[in-house]
Amino acid sequence: MFSFIARYTPLRFLPRPLALARVPAGFPSPAEDYIDRQLDLNEFIEHPAATFFFRLEGDSMEPVMREGDLLVVDRAKTARNGHVVVAVHNGDLTVKRLRRSGNNAWLEPDNPNYPRLPCADDTEIWGVVLINLHWPSLS
Repeated sequence: MFSFIARYTPLRFLPRPLALARVPAGFPSPAEDYIDRQLDLNEFIEHPAATFFFRLEGDSMEPVMREGDLLVVDRAKTARNGHVVVAVHNGDLTVKRLRRSGNNAWLEPDNPNYPRLPCADDTEIWGVVLINLHWPSLS
């Protein structure tokens, strides 16, 4: 069975400015020079001792998530139908969307080129993905 041992390291505060203005994705508008407040990513972490960061590998969650994305995963959250989770399936970690219907459960990729994985007795939901950070391809 899979085991994971991690040491808790307190998160360093890294406040960054949060702009007051929203950025439209449609027609460009002039930038506003107003800062609402400092934003610290730690504000989004409810359970620091149970929160881990992973780099995503592979393309089974495209187009929502891409290889190299940084995932913030909370082990203390209860996974619900439709949540993206980190799971241990057949002894390996995987990132998929948890699906449930009646007594059946499976791990479903967002990429239709991959099969869904039926949850077995040894499938463990390791944590819930809270935040997915990715950068556009600039190459």
